[in-house]
Formats: sequence, structure tokens, C-alpha cells
Amino acid sequence: MNYLKMLVDDFHSTVVATLDQQGYPQTRAIDMMLYDKEGVYFLTAKGKAFYQQLIQQNFMSLTALKDKKAISLKGKVKCIHHTYLDEIFQKNTYMQKIYPENTRDILEVFCLYEATGEYFDITAPSIIKETFTIGSIEKETGYFINDTCIRCLKCLDVCPQKCVHVDQKVKIDQRHCLSCGRCLEICPVRAIEREI
Repeated sequence: MNYLKMLVDDFHSTVVATLDQQGYPQTRAIDMMLYDKEGVYFLTAKGKAFYQQLIQQNFMSLTALKDKKAISLKGKVKCIHHTYLDEIFQKNTYMQKIYPENTRDILEVFCLYEATGEYFDITAPSIIKETFTIGSIEKETGYFINDTCIRCLKCLDVCPQKCVHVDQKVKIDQRHCLSCGRCLEICPVRAIEREI
């Protein structure tokens, strides 16, 4: 599934978090305007605190919600100035009313890249959770069962989604795991590890 396309075309509006000058989280609603294989593109005005935070921190996180589905991303951001600005205004025509005629030069385009993401869907009887990346990030996150497992299956008994599966090894199906940590708490031999 193309989660960047879904984020831009279906969800569009997101809640974005950065840190303010005191180091506290600050959120705001930001529309995701374009995407390609390099990342997701959005814009903001140079006079906003959000602009300063992006320039100083070069990192942000976002979440979009729609119809019991969510997409979250966290990663690096870079200012690409007016690159794609005309394309953004052509695709997102409502922006032409907000910044008419020659007033758009105050805007800067940013790209969210080298990011980790998660798609979460609770519309089906069992949840669906998928992770994805933008760029060269390959680290897998979630709960995993290591080789010290004694196959007691206490983790399966307490799992709300029953996503622990027994094959040649006991494994956690990441597509359905809620990451609640019940398996970690119940394991008598500490065979369950959390990768963040």
C-alpha cells in the first residue's frame, strides 16, 4: 500500500509536533501537499514559530486520522525553499485564496524524509498495523521474541489480538500487534524484547 499517497490524498490534514523554545511539545494542524519517493512535502510561512522550530530542530513527527485509520510519521525535515511551490499551489487550489497573487513568496517548502511510519487500522475485526520507512532507515520496531523462549505461550493467552504464532519459533505478528506490552510483562524468562 502506498502510505504516502494515502497520507497526502486521503488524509491530507495532520497534527504535527515539534519542540518549543522551552523544550515542550507544540502541535499544530498542517496539510501534507505532495509526496514522491524522496518524502512528503508541506509548507509554512517564514514568520511562524513552526518555521523556526523546523530550521533549528530538523526533525518532527505527525499523525493523521480518518475513519478509524491513522498514519504516523517521525523523521528528519529539510527546507527546500520554493522548490515545488508552484506545483503545490496547482494541486491544492485552496491555497490560492489563502495566499493570493504575489503573497506566496513568504512561504517555504519543507520535505519530511528519512522517516519511520506506522499505518494503523481498527475498522476490521482484528487490527492492522504496518510499519514503513522513507529513505534509508531500516530498523524494525515492536515486540519480538528471542531465542530464550521456552514456548510456555503465556504471551498468547494475554494478547488482546492473539497475534502470537507458533511455528518453528514463537513469533509476534507485527501486523496485528497493539504494542501494549502485556506479553513482555507475563513472560517468565524475559524472552520478549521491545525495539523502539
